[in-house]
Amino acid sequence: MTTTNNAAKDTSYVPEHTPRLAWAELAPDVYKAMIRLDTAARRGVDPKLLELVKIRASQINHCAFCVDMHSKDALAAGESVERIIQLSAWDESRHFYTEKEVAALALTEAVTVLTDGFVPDEVYDAAAKCFDEAELAQLIAAITVINAWNRFGVTCRMVAGHYQAGEHK
Repeated sequence: MTTTNNAAKDTSYVPEHTPRLAWAELAPDVYKAMIRLDTAARRGVDPKLLELVKIRASQINHCAFCVDMHSKDALAAGESVERIIQLSAWDESRHFYTEKEVAALALTEAVTVLTDGFVPDEVYDAAAKCFDEAELAQLIAAITVINAWNRFGVTCRMVAGHYQAGEHK
């Protein structure tokens, strides 16, 4: 015997929140400096790896705006949906990533969280084995910059969902 549920299903979403502050408009010199810093930090970093790092830091920092932006940019750069989905559990699903990506993701978490007040030697050493010094310096810069962007996004309650891939490149 089959039963049917005739109850109407509510498919309406919760209303979108309003941003607290349009910081980029109110502090345009800071915004422009951040854009220049972001541009400088990304030089020499593989675009797909860069987006993975930005998504993971943004997940940790609960920056929905940046998770949305960088997931869309990663897809546009050719990243797979599967690898993007697995980022929140990358440590348990390392087989989705290269050794270099695992080292970068571990470094991203260590720089982002700083639970012990420093980046552990084993995390830094693993990254140093996968990246030459110039690449490592750029990667650290990119991780630092996305963390700064996340602070602006979370503090100002920037709204996720409206970004189009490549819009802020």
